[in-house]
Amino acid sequence: MSKWERPAQPPSPLFLGEKEKNLVKQVNDEIIERVVGQQLLYFPIDLETTPYHPLYGEAIEKNFLHPVRVFGLVTYNGVETADLENMAIDKSTKITVNFHKRRLTEDQNLFVREGDFVRFGPIYYEIVKLNEPKLLFGQPESRFEISADCIRARDGLFNAE
Repeated sequence: MSKWERPAQPPSPLFLGEKEKNLVKQVNDEIIERVVGQQLLYFPIDLETTPYHPLYGEAIEKNFLHPVRVFGLVTYNGVETADLENMAIDKSTKITVNFHKRRLTEDQNLFVREGDFVRFGPIYYEIVKLNEPKLLFGQPESRFEISADCIRARDGLFNAE
């Protein structure tokens, strides 16, 4: 083939093989678990026994599976104060947890969902918003992080027992 002929197929992408993806997973696992070491208890909703409303898909009372110990990168967002129309002051605590997606899904068979609860330290938080902000090597099919925005669960809303 001369240098002016078009090849039958495009060249393979650089640095995007399975070995490279596994290396990134291994390095992330080691940093998150052995260096940073922020542990959480994750309480997944039991989808089989939770009575969901047939039309709205919501559940007033949720059933949970046994907690799972997971590692993540936790950012404490502080306490926010809100004025409830001059009636009272409401304070809420928020955290953002960044999970390593492959570690959870492949190794622990765990899928992060809105409405699940986590315990960080002595405080329980409800996951209210999910995002997958990072791409591995800029490839849209290779998302490797799940970012969960969590708010502190009000007393009586969640009972771990």
